[in-house]
This record gives sequence, structure tokens and C-alpha cells, in this order.
Amino acid sequence: MEKKVVVAASGGGFMVNAILNGLKGEGYESILTEAKINKITQIPSDYKLAVLYLDSDIAKATDLLVFLRDHIIEKEVKLFLVGSQEEIDETVKVLGSECVTDVLVRPLNVKDLAAKLDKAVEKGLISEAKKKILIVDDDPTMLRMIKSLLSEKYHVFMANSGMNAITFLATNDVDLILLDYEMPVISGAKVLEMIRSEVKTEHIPVMFLTAKNDKESVMNVIALKPEKYLLKTMAPGEWIKNIDEFFESH
Repeated sequence: MEKKVVVAASGGGFMVNAILNGLKGEGYESILTEAKINKITQIPSDYKLAVLYLDSDIAKATDLLVFLRDHIIEKEVKLFLVGSQEEIDETVKVLGSECVTDVLVRPLNVKDLAAKLDKAVEKGLISEAKKKILIVDDDPTMLRMIKSLLSEKYHVFMANSGMNAITFLATNDVDLILLDYEMPVISGAKVLEMIRSEVKTEHIPVMFLTAKNDKESVMNVIALKPEKYLLKTMAPGEWIKNIDEFFESH
């Protein structure tokens, strides 16, 4: 993971500029963006570290925070919050603690922030050597559960819809896809068909996540050659065993 970080805030200001300058002094390439949905979508995909400098408006901007939560899950961004304790608590209620890597309460020491970012960079370097798995599921609880289950052994990415998965795969390589069979808008079967239709992704192994294993569901996609079906009711140990055995056999 490169030492690149985006700082999102309502505007510039003395403290935000101090963060940018301080991080530059610690060897980070940092950019400033306004904390708005249309601005966040323009952040380059290679910026995997983000600092959200909170104020009362951002902490109460539910639409922004919900979008940011989905963005963090999809792009695998490590998010650090800087603000008052009240602002942090209010923000975490919407984002969920699992989407926040760390928090820093004002007044801020930029060296403390840089030290926390350094730890994330070090962990990222280790995880890049791991096999990469993309989980695709519209259920955020399921996404977080599987990520938590597999993250110790594997580098896990998440997409909360079929289209987000296709977009992610256009610019990222993975070693395995865990794909929910039943999703709204675009079904898992249709997503797999799209994956198989592209030269870049046609050979990526895919395992279906499903709540059912009836013959009709299996026959619908057998021509697309999924590796196997993983039942969502499996015990955690069975999930890990199936995926470990897959990689060992390949």
C-alpha cells in the first residue's frame, strides 16, 4: 500500500492545511477534497487511506455518511475520523464501527495521525501478498460477517451489488469471487454471465453464496462453470475449509 492519503473536509482552514502539510512532512502524498458525494466519487482509486475531518454539518449529513459507508466497503478504503468526541460518536452511528479504522479526538497531533496511517500501510503491504477474494452480496451484515471470517488469511474486497462488482473487476484483479445467488436488480446468475463474457474476467473462479441448493438453481448456471455452492447456513469452519481447500488444489 502506497503512502497516499485523501483528506475530506468541509473546506480548507488552518487545521486542515496543517494536516496536509504535516502529512507531507511524514512522507505522505496527500490531497484535499470537499466532503460531498460528487467530490468523493472523483477520488483516484489508488488512494486507499482517507481522513475525514469532521464538523457538526458532516456529522449530521446522513446521506453523505451512508454513501461514504458504501464507498468504503466497495473500494476497501481505510478511514480515519478526526473530530470532537461528540462528532465522532454521531458519525460512527451511521457509518458503523466496522467501517472506521481509527479515530483521533481534537486537538490533533499530526504525528499521531501519521503513526496510525503508517500502521495501516504496513498491514496493507502484508495483505497484498495474500490471495485476493471479492465478496458480492447485497446484505451488508453478510458482507461484514464473511469479511471478518476470511480477513486473517485472505485479502478481502466487498461489493454490495452486481454492478459494483463488475465495476470493481474492470480495474482490479482477484483470485476468487464469492457471489450471492439471489440479489435484486441483477441476479448472481446474470453477474456470472457478465463475468464470463469479458476476456479480463472470464477465467476468475466463482463460488456461489446461496440459501438454497435445489437442483433447478444448480442447473440454471451449470454451463457458466461455478466452482461450487457455499450455503449461507454453513458453520464458519466449513466456509474456511472449503476456500482453503480450493486454493490448495489450485
